[in-house]
Amino acid sequence: MSDPRYQVDVSVVTRFLAEQSQPEQNRFAFAYTITVQNNGQLSARLMSRHWVITDGDGHVEEVRGAGVVGQQPLIEAGQSHTYSSGTVMTTKVGNMQGSYQMLAEDGKHFEAVIAPFRLAVPGALH
Repeated sequence: MSDPRYQVDVSVVTRFLAEQSQPEQNRFAFAYTITVQNNGQLSARLMSRHWVITDGDGHVEEVRGAGVVGQQPLIEAGQSHTYSSGTVMTTKVGNMQGSYQMLAEDGKHFEAVIAPFRLAVPGALH
């Protein structure tokens, strides 16, 4: 979005959770830590999320819900909010992408895009 009042950037760090995975049962657990950085000029509340999760076989699951991990954080201009969550897939490799629906302090609704990121068991990609 080009309006400088509504600039939210999202960064992601992923991790394979071997201890929670059961490869013999096609269960692969991943954690991700997300930082939502408000680079805009106004405070904004993260109201809801929309995820599109695609496994290595091309199966797509969409997840929508209020806030993140039970919160609807208010992120002041120039500040960030970081949280961790996770997902389980039936393949060793997949990806996630989506958006956060934000509400700025002036009442404007806008979206913060979450660019696609990969979830992969170490060594699964050559």
